[in-house]
Amino acid sequence: MATFEARAVDEGRKVKVIVIGGGISGILCGIRIPQYIPSAELVIYDKNEDIGGTWFENKYPGLACDIPAHSYQATFEPNPSWTTFYAAGSEILKYWHGVAQKYGVRNYVVSNSKVEKATWDESSSKWTVEIKNTLTNEVHTDTGDFVISATGTLNDWRWPTIKGLHDFKGKLLHTASWDKEYDYSGKKVAVIGNGSSGIQVIPAILPKVATIDHYVRGKTWIAPGFLSEEYTKDHAPSIDMQFSEELREKFRTDKEFYLQYRKNMDGKLSSIHGFVYPGTMLYRLVGGGIAKHMEARLGTHPEMMARLKPAFSPGCRRLTPGPGYLEAIVDPKVNYINDPITEISLTGVITADGTHREVDAIFCATGFNTSFTGRFPVHGRNGMSLDERWGKYPDTYLGLCTDGFPNMFFVLGPNTGPSTGSLLLIIEKQVDYIVEVLKKTQRDAVLVVEPKKTSVKNFSDYCQSYFPKTIFMEDCRSWYKSEKAGGKVTALWPGLCSFLDLSGSKVCPQLTPHQRINVALGEGTSMPEMGGFRLWLSKQKSTRLAWGWLDYR
Repeated sequence: MATFEARAVDEGRKVKVIVIGGGISGILCGIRIPQYIPSAELVIYDKNEDIGGTWFENKYPGLACDIPAHSYQATFEPNPSWTTFYAAGSEILKYWHGVAQKYGVRNYVVSNSKVEKATWDESSSKWTVEIKNTLTNEVHTDTGDFVISATGTLNDWRWPTIKGLHDFKGKLLHTASWDKEYDYSGKKVAVIGNGSSGIQVIPAILPKVATIDHYVRGKTWIAPGFLSEEYTKDHAPSIDMQFSEELREKFRTDKEFYLQYRKNMDGKLSSIHGFVYPGTMLYRLVGGGIAKHMEARLGTHPEMMARLKPAFSPGCRRLTPGPGYLEAIVDPKVNYINDPITEISLTGVITADGTHREVDAIFCATGFNTSFTGRFPVHGRNGMSLDERWGKYPDTYLGLCTDGFPNMFFVLGPNTGPSTGSLLLIIEKQVDYIVEVLKKTQRDAVLVVEPKKTSVKNFSDYCQSYFPKTIFMEDCRSWYKSEKAGGKVTALWPGLCSFLDLSGSKVCPQLTPHQRINVALGEGTSMPEMGGFRLWLSKQKSTRLAWGWLDYR
């Protein structure tokens, strides 16, 4: 005799969704899933004591977002009261805590809970997740129909591998694990690294310290602030770039003006994408403009340009605007050092030329593990390990999921980061896409969903045929790539607005499974982008339908 679930025909089956991570991606899941699937059981596990992810964990001096604040926010929850053009980390965290509070996200969050393992159970078509309480070290398990990995990339920090580092007798800090109680006033400080955190922390600590020895392994481009010219339309140039109260009040009271301001900002961020193609006019304009900008800011120290300017094109490594950085490194208190570090002594730093420089503190601004190797073991069908499945190159369908790991999704997975434009638009669209899939499985009583192998291969092939024509394959050390130099590009989306077209479409597993990804994505650009049209102004969703899904049972 047939058995029936105790639900109405139009109610949709009950599902449980486990979200791993309480950063921006997890917060957006905590908003959108209850909004559109109110019957779903939702739990968000986060390893920290509070939500916020990167912006909760990082607290170093000078921490800020390098994307304009009015583009680094939820599109459905605009904040007209940002105090600075590039928001400080503390203000970003306050904003996302406010958004989470408004939408009741904390109702679904279990803090101090680090996921240790996730295993697919074929017999029940569910995921079993092991979670460790970071306060008590107790481990318990939970099961769910779907798992969404929202762990992000900027949270797995590592000490640099330098002989003697942990024998140093002074203060040793990593920018990602900052001790706010430490007073560096009057101290002789070594700062290792010139990535984003190093570029931000140097000018922030300079006024208080006695001296800075700045150790730099590779050369890098220092860009003007993204769209900083938009700020100087209304304000005199300044390092902190604070909004005037008059303009903030206009944002608050004139909603149409503020909407157009945001549209203009997002459109301009996207409009520079053409510079990633060598030989184009925009490529030449951007490269020449950045070089002139650096020379102007270095002022009477033109010799520093040769020590800073890389052989690779601007953008091969992520461009970092550095308000105050170029001015700081030519300050008499700063010693800019290109010689490699060979060893850390009990009292200082030794470089390859044999020089020993004594310091009171060492600040490691050496970044994160940005690879897509798992933060915890994940086992899919037949016990397959996700790390083994991906090997040196993580291949996925649209960066959202991979075959062999059913009912599992990634936010900001492989090949989804924007090379230009705001990351927040990408995160929103990915979460919305995942919610559409969940709605379909619930509505149509689909038990399991995963991408076809051919769909994963097609997208992977497309990515690797796209990037060789861009600056990203030049010889530079970049976290964009699977290897330090010469590897495949694993972090970036192959193009720009095409992702928003695809992810904004309806999920339709019946549509032309033979359609190839190069047909859907073309050259990685979109007609609105190519024609200078602002994507946000479009009120029509793309007519392209996502394809490649395979429904079981």
